[in-house]
Amino acid sequence: MVNMPGSGDHPWATRLLLIDSDVEGARHLARALEARGHSVEVCAGTRRLERLLRSEAWDAILCDPQVVPMQRIAPLLERPGAPAVILLAGFGSIQDAVEAMDMGASNYLSRPVSDEQVASALARALESRDLRAENRRLKAQVGERFELDNLHSRHPSMAGVFELLRSVADTRATILIEGESGTGKTLLARAVHRHSSRAEAPFVEVNCGALPDTLLESELFGHARGAFTGAARERKGKFEAAHTGTLFLDEIACASLDLQVKLLRVLQDREYERVGDDRTRKVDVRIIAATNTDLERAVAEGRFRRDLYYRIRVLHVEVPPLRERPSDVPLLAAEFCERLSAEHDRALEGIDPDALVLLCAHDWPGNVRELQNGIERAVLLARGERIHSRDLPPEVGSRATGASGATPDPGPPETPTTLREAVEATERAVLLACLRRHRGSRKHAASELGVNRTTLFNKMRKHGLMDTVFGAPHEGTAPPA
Repeated sequence: MVNMPGSGDHPWATRLLLIDSDVEGARHLARALEARGHSVEVCAGTRRLERLLRSEAWDAILCDPQVVPMQRIAPLLERPGAPAVILLAGFGSIQDAVEAMDMGASNYLSRPVSDEQVASALARALESRDLRAENRRLKAQVGERFELDNLHSRHPSMAGVFELLRSVADTRATILIEGESGTGKTLLARAVHRHSSRAEAPFVEVNCGALPDTLLESELFGHARGAFTGAARERKGKFEAAHTGTLFLDEIACASLDLQVKLLRVLQDREYERVGDDRTRKVDVRIIAATNTDLERAVAEGRFRRDLYYRIRVLHVEVPPLRERPSDVPLLAAEFCERLSAEHDRALEGIDPDALVLLCAHDWPGNVRELQNGIERAVLLARGERIHSRDLPPEVGSRATGASGATPDPGPPETPTTLREAVEATERAVLLACLRRHRGSRKHAASELGVNRTTLFNKMRKHGLMDTVFGAPHEGTAPPA
């Protein structure tokens, strides 16, 4: 097998299996396909074929149906990431071609056929395969919900976060959660506690950035009577309060180097002393730490102890900001609207599609916390049965309209009522918001959404966005023909 670089029809080197009893002809075709950037394995249908079909992952299979019939390949098409299949028949009828296509073949070519015809059919088959895969991925991003306790997401990145935390929740392992302010680090820590065998014990939270260092040590470890001016009586610390439970150290990067030494000791030896007291106390506490700064950089700059960094980073979770998971905005906004409407005794039915578009277009520098606050404001100001654009914070609407010369979008034809309509309305809002952020650049929008430009083009056409003006596109991103 030869893997040769090239600039073929497909954007990356694909792995092809070419099955043909005419070994010389197959090698000639393989060289032509390799020149287009593909990696080709030639097989004549011997025992080796079973191993190749069973253990290898192929992007496409080109096969003579006289060597291996379509019935034998069809089960492979039921697997995730199934290959495209092109049949190269020495002879065959229209009925044979129809049956092969019904079983999942991408194309049925009758010999003699040129290398160019095979390459063209292969490019179309691979493109169709990619479109199907990306459609499934986009539908999963829009329609599937990932959950951890009472936390929900529709973005695959959060699915990984939830799965990792769920798998380690019922252990003693220390966890470090990194993420921007407002991404929900405290909520994740609480979810881990509730999923552990310590759930009935206390969950104690300490914000290390909210207190001066002298008070923070006393807050964590407690103090003896007379330990310092104002210490009129002895006081338990948060470690003691969290005994047998979980202690959440938020913004741990704010702890001084001296205090970090004491934290390292209690993490390693499970013992400490109160301030002003010589008595050593034992403690059984599970530590979850969080920070919105780059701790690795803080270590390199000498602001954070390397030994403590590795001690709290036994398990590391990085929470992506809300702007990197736009499919979560409609889900979270709907949840906040329902909950806050009940809390404030407002009879709201949901969010108007035009307002949803503006919510999806906003960058949310304050992340989930900013979104929640924005929805609460809208709930309080709403004058109808739904949240409308006029009810949103001014900065939400101003970021999405006016500045780029974009024409207003008419919105979906009607308010969604069924699950399918709701999913499609959400998909449309995510697409529209992404295109607005990139001023109509399909290249940049497709990159952010994780699809190719053809898929994006088809989605735009489906949702009536082809004639919408988003502003001047970025250079070099002309719409596809």
